[in-house]
Amino acid sequence: MLTFNGSVFMPSVLTLIGIPGLESVQCWIGIPFCVMYLIALSGNSLILVIVKHESNLHRPMYIFLAMLGATDIALSTCILPKMLGIFWFHLPDISFEACLLQMGLIHSFQAIESGVLLAMALDRYVAICNPLRHASIFSRQLLTHMGVGVTLRAAILTAPCLVLIKRGLKHYRTTVISHSYCEHMALVKLAAEDIRIHKIIGLFVAFTILGLDIIVITVSYISIFITIFRLPQKEARFKAFNTCIAHICVFLQFYLLAFFSFFTHRFASHIPPCVHILLSNLYLLVPPFLNPIVYGVKTKQIRDHVLNVFFSKRHLDH
Repeated sequence: MLTFNGSVFMPSVLTLIGIPGLESVQCWIGIPFCVMYLIALSGNSLILVIVKHESNLHRPMYIFLAMLGATDIALSTCILPKMLGIFWFHLPDISFEACLLQMGLIHSFQAIESGVLLAMALDRYVAICNPLRHASIFSRQLLTHMGVGVTLRAAILTAPCLVLIKRGLKHYRTTVISHSYCEHMALVKLAAEDIRIHKIIGLFVAFTILGLDIIVITVSYISIFITIFRLPQKEARFKAFNTCIAHICVFLQFYLLAFFSFFTHRFASHIPPCVHILLSNLYLLVPPFLNPIVYGVKTKQIRDHVLNVFFSKRHLDH
């Protein structure tokens, strides 16, 4: 590793320290994180299997739910194995290329998850505000285009950040990242060079994805609520509102954690690093953990199929 004027020139290996200030208890913090990961993995996998094998669930709402489950599995798998390696096995080192790959995958899957939540909101909007045209609008072709579009958007907007770091940053003050995974600003702040362009692009990407998505989702739900409250029958209002509750819960926990993590990392310097890193970890781990639970409890069709799976197994055992 070459050094120049006290800085490191193009380091080949970086070090992730985990949670700053909590190194002594990281082994214990890893236990609930591991439990959350296992529940996320099993819960989302179960939803994927149910949606795949039950033909009556081959509808837009459940196809989007399956997309969300697959994204959650990929997102949590990008972060947890390495994090547990740091917490439990004292393996903090990561190659520069692997760090960039992890950063790119994490931010891409975050963007895909936001896009899927947007697609789910639009699906609910059409289903409630224009139900007669829902089947013709949300065709298989449109679902495919939406899935491809969400993935391409994530890749196109994430790629410039990776290229700028790889090609633009040569000298680093340190190779130690005060984080438990490779995050864009955590990596950029190591540089001994001007990083203003990286901050600008990071803000642009965040607001292009999260900002626009949250605006469209909010407008969609305002229109949905207006339509629901105009329904003449109380039972119809309750039924329509009930189909949205699960998505609203997922939407709120994802975006609230996302914006808190994003702004504290850039603007809230008075917040202790351990608090910020813990919240950043929870932002990546809580949605994959909670989503299958929320949809399993609040979505009758999913709940019924899950119960059928377990009760049919018990019946066979007896």
